[in-house]
Amino acid sequence: MSTDEIVIRDASEDDHVSFIESLVSAYRQYAEVLPGPVWEQYESGLRASFYEGKPIARIVAVSKGDIIGSLQLFASSEEAYGQPELGIHNPIIRYLAVSPKARGKGIATLLIREAIKRTHTIGAGRLNLHTSDMMASAVQLYERLGFERAYETDLYSGEVLVKGFRLELNEAALRL
Repeated sequence: MSTDEIVIRDASEDDHVSFIESLVSAYRQYAEVLPGPVWEQYESGLRASFYEGKPIARIVAVSKGDIIGSLQLFASSEEAYGQPELGIHNPIIRYLAVSPKARGKGIATLLIREAIKRTHTIGAGRLNLHTSDMMASAVQLYERLGFERAYETDLYSGEVLVKGFRLELNEAALRL
């Protein structure tokens, strides 16, 4: 599969089943490292994410009719997490996911590029996201793309530190 075969588009209501299954499949590797009840709660949140919240976009990567990646873009920390006190008033990426069978092919980068484009289009100058050390390959990707730690936006999920990152939408970021 080459990136030329990938279509990046908004998820439609008809995509809900494959969107959710692709999302859960992408995160299933964490079921092995998270305690059972924590994984069950996490999986429940993943499944509910297609219907709950008010993202400004649910973006999918599609190859040969199959959803192989997705992300959700929220307008602020209030919309993304119900936490206005984080003070993030620009778009936030949540639930970035790439199907295990499609990893290593640049799908996550394509999805992030689309999020950058949409963030820029609405006039925002920054894009944020959160992740944990458990997702080491994601952290490496974000840093390679120019995201920097945003310590002031760190939060905790139980006892787990969820690290904040930001990307200033300067000329370099807009060329990604």
